[in-house]
Amino acid sequence: MEDLWCAAAAVFQVWVFVVVFLIMLPAMFGLSLGVTGVYIQVLVKILEWATVRIQRGRRQQPSVPVPLSNGIIERAGGSMEEEVGRLRCSRALEGVEGAESAEGAEFALSDALFFYKKGLESIVDDQVTQRFSSEELASWNLLTRTNQNFCYISLRLTVIWGLGVFVRYCILFPLRITLAVIGLSWLVVGTTLVGFLPETSAKNWLSELVHLTCYRICARGLSATIHYHNRENRPQKGGICVANHTTPIDVVILANDGCYAMVGQIHGGLMGVMQRSMVRSCPHVWFERSEMKDRHAVTNRLRAHIAAKTKLPILIFPEGTCVNNTSVMMFKKGSFEIGGTIYPVAIKYDPRFGDAFWNSSKFNMVSYLLRTMSSWAIVVNVWYLPPMTRQEQDGEDAVQFANRVKSAIAARGGLLDLAWDGGLKRGKVKDSLREEQQKKYSSLLVGQDSDSDDQEPPGTIENHQEP
Repeated sequence: MEDLWCAAAAVFQVWVFVVVFLIMLPAMFGLSLGVTGVYIQVLVKILEWATVRIQRGRRQQPSVPVPLSNGIIERAGGSMEEEVGRLRCSRALEGVEGAESAEGAEFALSDALFFYKKGLESIVDDQVTQRFSSEELASWNLLTRTNQNFCYISLRLTVIWGLGVFVRYCILFPLRITLAVIGLSWLVVGTTLVGFLPETSAKNWLSELVHLTCYRICARGLSATIHYHNRENRPQKGGICVANHTTPIDVVILANDGCYAMVGQIHGGLMGVMQRSMVRSCPHVWFERSEMKDRHAVTNRLRAHIAAKTKLPILIFPEGTCVNNTSVMMFKKGSFEIGGTIYPVAIKYDPRFGDAFWNSSKFNMVSYLLRTMSSWAIVVNVWYLPPMTRQEQDGEDAVQFANRVKSAIAARGGLLDLAWDGGLKRGKVKDSLREEQQKKYSSLLVGQDSDSDDQEPPGTIENHQEP
């Protein structure tokens, strides 16, 4: 029995040494021993081998299902107006009665079939719903989530998968849980202690140090490998940082490279404890639920924050919801009505090593974090874009400015630029928007120019009450 206790004590000592001296201390000073980099390189080699083995297995076993990488429906490029124009142009060339020219062609009964086809495509594979489900990979990444049947292609692949389960759940998972608990506890205790200090530059320095340290420890707890690009464009004090939103981990990823003032709704439970401790040391902007519905109150508080050029830049995710790492959806205009300088940031996760997307309709926060910590790793690229300001002299309003920033983020991150509102994830389309689309379709049917080109894109909620 004494030998057993001695062995347990030795294992515990090794565990503490690894956690404290090989992970925590380097993380606190922003250093890396290169272990994570080697781990990622080994993973890449294993996944490349698995991909080759899966492709060979597909040829040997044709019955293995092949995942659809481009969705259920294969859509033609271009807008609906262009498609209708091409359709009527082809009828004009074929000499169909009532279609004398490509422009100004009149309605034909066959037009109903075109809209019927478009309606069925939208029902089967609409552009909104698929943005709120996990992205399916073209090949299996040896995780349970995707394409489980591939692990039975060969014995060697099954053995590698089993070893991966052991490494992820028996070695990495306990280590990550330990680091997450240490990081969050340090955040609560550290920010609470700093909050008792008087308002001086020393307090601000200590607050930023505590935040950076805690977020770096939490990032190590996710085995996060973060590649920052164009760091000369990092958000400055007195500005507003806006980014696409995939997961709550976005905050940890960005805060590893600099401190931000967070904006959000006040919560209860553990999240509420963290918010109350953080706001004591740093001017985060938390709102009551009733106050969040008052757009003017939110705007005034944010405007007062950026007016003080010594305060940290505000971090805002204008989409208002998490999107599955493939697209950028509509930016709500409130963040772009405040004024000041906008610092766009594009975030793109590598799906080969784990699914970073948080499907809040399916998993609560704890379940999501457990799934994330049991994946291979979090590998992400962050691009800092040049600062942008609203071009009021050219008549640019807040909606146009938001769309311009969104397009820049989508182009840099290699994401689809969608005009749909993320609020459609849980809400219904407003009647006014539906009527606009009905008018647009009726104009297309009769071959008249639609006035909807000057209107908001479908799914836009012009008077949304949140920033």
